[in-house]
Amino acid sequence: MKRMAGILMAALLLAACGNDSGGKKDGAAENKDTPARQVHFALDWTPNTNHTGIYVAKEKGFFSDEGLDVEIMMPGEAGADNLVASGKADFGIGAQEALTEARAADIPIVSIAAIIQHNTSGFASLKESGIESPKDFEGKNYGGWGAPVEQAVVKSLMEQDGGDFSKVNFINMGSSDFFTAIQRDVDLAWVYYGWTGIEAEQRGMKLNIQYLNDYSEALDYYTPLLTTNEKLIADEPETVKAFTAAVVKGYEYAIEHPDEAADILVKAVPDLDADLVKKSQQWLSPKYQDDAPRFGEQKLETWKNYAEWLKYNDLLDGEFVPEEAFTNEFLPE
Repeated sequence: MKRMAGILMAALLLAACGNDSGGKKDGAAENKDTPARQVHFALDWTPNTNHTGIYVAKEKGFFSDEGLDVEIMMPGEAGADNLVASGKADFGIGAQEALTEARAADIPIVSIAAIIQHNTSGFASLKESGIESPKDFEGKNYGGWGAPVEQAVVKSLMEQDGGDFSKVNFINMGSSDFFTAIQRDVDLAWVYYGWTGIEAEQRGMKLNIQYLNDYSEALDYYTPLLTTNEKLIADEPETVKAFTAAVVKGYEYAIEHPDEAADILVKAVPDLDADLVKKSQQWLSPKYQDDAPRFGEQKLETWKNYAEWLKYNDLLDGEFVPEEAFTNEFLPE
């Protein structure tokens, strides 16, 4: 849930390192005469309910049913996008924000499924701070990572709400988490409700949140995404199709059985707070497919809108072709 545009996305990718957390390899495929295809899958962040469908697909044998032996990897300092682009990971978790910038820089990664249909992020503040709309950001301390895209988003929302962007004080949160910073250094920060917002409720903290997609259609982008690289699509389309089919089954199971799916994630990653996972999963499961005709489907309009917003704000260098950034062709009918 903690992936933001631009530098926030990078911060999340860089923050996690190490080996697979709960990511034991699948067993061999059902056809014992055919060796399972080894697949490396890179998370974008520490395991959370954005990733539940992947862990369900492993636990339920959906990957092995497709002849795949999948290892779940943490992104390390390289980050999931770089691992996927370089072929060190076959698939990964990404986000439209970062993938748009990557494609404009000729990095050959492609989105093959949207994990969540609508942007669930927003600017969170303690209810007692009285921030009820973007205009109320005036005179407040915003905690972030110093990325130009963060300031552009804040400015966009504030101007739409009649606020004066120049009156916001931007503070670099550094390594501070939201809960430390919001009680000590800042008045608001960018969060994903489905994880941080629910954890706040667990802690007895009441928040106000201004969701991006309530203020801008262009900012209702896909985050997170399932990604792969152009070479794998060209060389092994059947592997991409098989992997996507298994992942879709995993997320469809999580949609239909949120409590059981949460249990599977906690079993795979015992360090997670089971109560947080359960509550997060109950909230997030309906958001996976939401109003899309099928899980994972992406719209060209969504990719165009965000790229045009970046260009308007002088935040996109290079040529970006939205039609080449994503595909629905590997999703099951």
